[in-house]
Amino acid sequence: MYDELTEVDIQKMKEELAHRVQVLRPKLIEDVQTARAFGDLSENYEYKCAKQEKNRNDSRIRYLERMIRTAKVISVDAAEDAVGLFDKVVVYHGKLGREMTIRLVTTLRSDAGKGLISKESPVGKALLGRKVGDRVHVKAGGDVEYDMEVRSIEKGQDDASLEIRRY
Repeated sequence: MYDELTEVDIQKMKEELAHRVQVLRPKLIEDVQTARAFGDLSENYEYKCAKQEKNRNDSRIRYLERMIRTAKVISVDAAEDAVGLFDKVVVYHGKLGREMTIRLVTTLRSDAGKGLISKESPVGKALLGRKVGDRVHVKAGGDVEYDMEVRSIEKGQDDASLEIRRY
């Protein structure tokens, strides 16, 4: 399955990849070599830490390369009166009994704590294409189900202000 990403997502990943390959990798390799020179590797904590950091960077490089290679580029266009990608949506959450403001984003930029909800999530899937006044039923898995009502939609755009997710 391909990850559906925007051009901005891919550009952000390419920038991070270039930084990690051209700046971080040489520095981390040098750190490993410096720590290795401290002596006995079996008790060399600095060496172990430097090696871990280098491996973590290499892992992130492989992840970014795979994401860029396998991504399916999508457009952000949506109907003017319907919920689309990067729109801010005010919804009434029936189970909680209160309004919430969320923004639908690509999976790579989601952060539920900040109200950035992936279009692939149960809430995102339920809201995409809906209009003000529409009620949706969300099945979040297991026995968790609730209703939401779209109260307002503020059209958004993919302006590169949202960071891609780190790990």
